[in-house]
Amino acid sequence: MDYDRKGAKAHARAHMRGIWAAALMPFAEDLSIDEAGFRSNIDHWIEDLGIDGFFIAGKQGEFFAMSVEERKRAFDLAVSACAGRAQTIMSCSDQNMDVVIDLARHAQACGADYIVVHAPVLHFYKAQDETLLRYYETIAASVDIGIALWSHPDSGYLMSPALCNRLADIENVVAIKYSVPREMYAELTRLAGDRILVSTASEEEWLDNIIELGWQLYLCSSPPYLLQTAKDRRMRDYTDAAFAGRLDEARRIRDSLEPVRRALRDTRPAEKPHAHQKYWQGLLGQAGGAVRPPCLELTEDEKSITRAAFAACGLTL
Repeated sequence: MDYDRKGAKAHARAHMRGIWAAALMPFAEDLSIDEAGFRSNIDHWIEDLGIDGFFIAGKQGEFFAMSVEERKRAFDLAVSACAGRAQTIMSCSDQNMDVVIDLARHAQACGADYIVVHAPVLHFYKAQDETLLRYYETIAASVDIGIALWSHPDSGYLMSPALCNRLADIENVVAIKYSVPREMYAELTRLAGDRILVSTASEEEWLDNIIELGWQLYLCSSPPYLLQTAKDRRMRDYTDAAFAGRLDEARRIRDSLEPVRRALRDTRPAEKPHAHQKYWQGLLGQAGGAVRPPCLELTEDEKSITRAAFAACGLTL
């Protein structure tokens, strides 16, 4: 990081923009980290697809099936692979506060640009907002690196726009991945958009959020490298057109991707998102690989259905 705590918000406003993708972690057949495959993916994502930043070791990256040391190794690999060509945000989410802070300090020391910490599962229901305020204040006081909040249904609750507005006052809180209904993230944009960058993981809503809410950041999921190829960069193209004010062009390009979205969405078994996306990566020539338990692998029938939809979706290879 090349900013200090006091400059974290301004630095994020100036540099945390564009398309950021949540990296799947490729595992070899023996379930070890496929370091060469991970580096190859990042090279492709940067040089061929024009992705601006990467969310490392999050839910997509199967952090829940990795040791703390493996998560730190993933941080190191990502910083090295990006080599200044793209930015990184490291997922330090964990139920144990000591682990969160340990990961956050490692991210800061290894050269990450930002960290992200999701709202924890809570085992009590009284004074929830005050508990969460203390939770993020404790983490923020332990590091200088910019922090993105993350609220999603997996926590068992959603942080309200009013609470997130309070959290936005923390000096080094710079952004939020707000996986909530649109009316909630639109409200938070109105409340706190001057202090933090608000984003959500829905690619289908990304263009509307640029146009209607003035967003500058897609943070983030796997569509940036699952819906695109080196010869078919339509998400990059419609994003650039929107940022340049060419809105009719942006809408036309965005809408043309619907068959690809549908093929990816409709063939994904609800309980197998990681395995399905990794299989799709393999069809694209990326390193996908195996999933670790407790994630489930695709059946041969599911692979066959996915291959057929992929071949027919109109993505240019």
